[in-house]
This record gives sequence, structure tokens and C-alpha cells, in this order.
Amino acid sequence: MGNKNKKLQQQQVIHEEDRTFLQAVGITRTVERPREESDIQLREDRIGRYFRKYLNKFVFVEFSEEFMAKNKAGDLMKGVPIPLRRKEVKDFAGGEGINFLVLAENMAWVMGCDPHFRHTADYVAILTKLYNRKLYEGMLKEGRNAAEQGEMDNACIHFRAALCMQYDYMHAMYSYARACRVMYENSRNEEYIGRFKAESLDWFELLTETHPRFAMGYYYLGYSYLNMGLYGKAQLAWQSFLRFTKNNKDRKEINRRLTQIADPVKIEDGCLKVGTGRYEEGIAILEPYLRSQFNDWWPLHFYLGRGYVQAGRIADGVAEFKKVLMTNGSHLDTMKELLAIYEEQDDRENIRKFSEKIRMIEEAQAADQAKLLEATQKENRKLEEEEPAPIKNPESFDTSDVDEYRQEAEGGTEEKPRLRKARTRKK
Repeated sequence: MGNKNKKLQQQQVIHEEDRTFLQAVGITRTVERPREESDIQLREDRIGRYFRKYLNKFVFVEFSEEFMAKNKAGDLMKGVPIPLRRKEVKDFAGGEGINFLVLAENMAWVMGCDPHFRHTADYVAILTKLYNRKLYEGMLKEGRNAAEQGEMDNACIHFRAALCMQYDYMHAMYSYARACRVMYENSRNEEYIGRFKAESLDWFELLTETHPRFAMGYYYLGYSYLNMGLYGKAQLAWQSFLRFTKNNKDRKEINRRLTQIADPVKIEDGCLKVGTGRYEEGIAILEPYLRSQFNDWWPLHFYLGRGYVQAGRIADGVAEFKKVLMTNGSHLDTMKELLAIYEEQDDRENIRKFSEKIRMIEEAQAADQAKLLEATQKENRKLEEEEPAPIKNPESFDTSDVDEYRQEAEGGTEEKPRLRKARTRKK
């Protein structure tokens, strides 16, 4: 616990001039998360299990007093094991020496694989003293180069390392969220998808909270919400995107998307009103859509059915629930709603019928879930032990969509220290 407090004290810096600027233009954070939820060194690591296999590539050594005495950061290296790859150990033992940028790359890999590693804060301090904190831009560049080659583990590790150096670094937050998105879109493992999807969504949300003027954060956040069926949230995210974007092509795309989801947003609102007990309001919103292209959308009928039942219109509710089962024949919640109605009516035939259906579906789902769990666990072992092949035709990681924000957010461009390109695949 003392180590975490030390990290907080070392890293918690408030940029007064940045806050004043944002307040002056009317843009401030609407959400300020606790540091434990926003700093990658402190927050829960949902996906670290898939990167720790790379730590096996390293051995950890402590350098001699003579070496540390000659090094600018030698005082910070005392008692701190430094990661070396096996070939580098031989080179170092043979007297060839090691370029410190190679050591910096090794530290980046260890931090990126496991931000909770007990010496991450020490590595940050060492690298900061040697190269200043702008080294995180070199880590970002290496990550983007890897992403363009489809080496997504490599990319994620470098983005995570950059976030260890600077927890609220906008470009690393953005690239990391996008990389997680590419990774779950190219997987069929249920647990892996769930973990990377949650990580991507959370970092897009954190990005827009931390850098509320950065348009592309809202662009991808909107699509993340859309893929989850959260139309109202997607609408809000895209409206914020339109407020800040300067890209006319993207503006046209998102205006088209907003038009497409206008009705789903209203339907979602009607469903929400039913779900929160405002039945008559929900019914008034949903009923007109029975005469629209959304008539075959089963959630419309399900929530109308619930609304009707709560409003005392039992026959109408039953009719809507039966429409749900015409398009989604194994929807358990609908069957349980009907069963409750038939039990209230003491309709023994339908009680028997729906009780049996519910039992059969639950047993089938349990069997399917057991098979899926077995397959997922097998695939998880593979993902945690083997290095993946590069993704073919990965999503572009072109940086042009963030350049318009760079000068305002980070004060111009500087020459970036480059890390050594690391090989991540076995020969």
C-alpha cells in the first residue's frame, strides 16, 4: 500500500495553465476519476494475463557499482534489477557493453507487459532522468509501427508502457483503446473478447473525460456504444464529436449515422421508461413504431408487452410477448413473463407448456455454455502461452487524425528519442 501511495505522490501533477485554458473555452472535465481508476499502474489490469508470457524472455540483473557510477541514473539503479534478453546477457558478460536505449526498450516491454510490476515506478524514474518524460513519444511510435504491421501484442505493450510513463498521455490513451478494439474484433474467444472490449470502451471513456476537446475519442466511443446497442449514448458521443471535429468527411459520416439511429434512440428511450416504471410514457413512445420498419424488432414488442401488463392491458401484453417468440423463439425472459401471467390466471395447460419450454431451454443453454467454457479455457491457455501471428490487414494507425490537437495539448513537436525495434516473433 505504501508503494501505491509513493506512486501517487511521485506522479500526481496538476497543470494549472491547462485547466485554466479549458475553463476559458468552456470545456472542462465532467468526470474526474480517482487516480486509482485512471492510472494504468494502479487500476485493475483486465488484459495483462495475455502479455506476461513475454516476461519469460528476460532475465533480471543488477549492475556493478562501477557501471552505476558512470551512469547518469546510477543512483536510481541501486537495488533495482534491470531486464536483459538472453543474448544481451552474453554480450554484457563478454565486455561488449549495451546501448542504454536497448535497456530502455527492455524496461518498456516489462512495464507494458505488467504495469503492476514492483519496479515499474523505478523504471519510470530511471528513464525520466536519462531521457526526460518525452521518451513516451518514442514508445508510442514503436507501438504504432507494430500496429501497422499487425503485431498487436507488441503495439499494446508499447502503448501501455507509454501510459506508465505518463498516465494521461492523450495519444497513448487513444492508440491503446484502438489497439484493444482491433484485437477483440479479430478474436473468437469469448473471454478474450469480453476483456478487450471492456478495456477498449473504458479507455475511450477515460480519454473523452481527460481530453474533452479531442474529437476522435468521441468518434470511436460512439461506435463502441453502438456495437453494444446503447443508441442514446452513441448519439451523445457523436454529437460531441461533431462539436469538435474539423474533418468534413468524418462529419458527413457521423451525421449519416445520427440520422440512422434517430428512431432506435427514441425506441430505447421508450424501453427505458417502461423499465423504470413510467409505463404510460413508454407505451406512448413505442406504439407508433408498430407501424414502422421496426415492427420486427423483438425488444420493441418485449417492452411494449411489459408496459401493457403493468398498465393492466393483459391481453395486449400477451399478444406482444407472442410476437417476441415469433422472431426470438428461445427468449427466456419473455417465456417467464408469459408463465407469470398464466400462473396468475391459473391456466394449467399453458403453465405446463411454458414451464417445460423454460426447463428445456435452460438445460440446452447450460450444456452450450459448458462446451463454450471448455473451448474458451483451451483457447485462453494458448493465448497466454503462445505468441500470436500478426493480424492481416490491421486497422490503420495513421496519426493524422490527432495532429490537429497536438500543439494545443502538448505544446508543439520535438525530436523524439527512438527505441530499438524489438522482435516479438520466434525464429
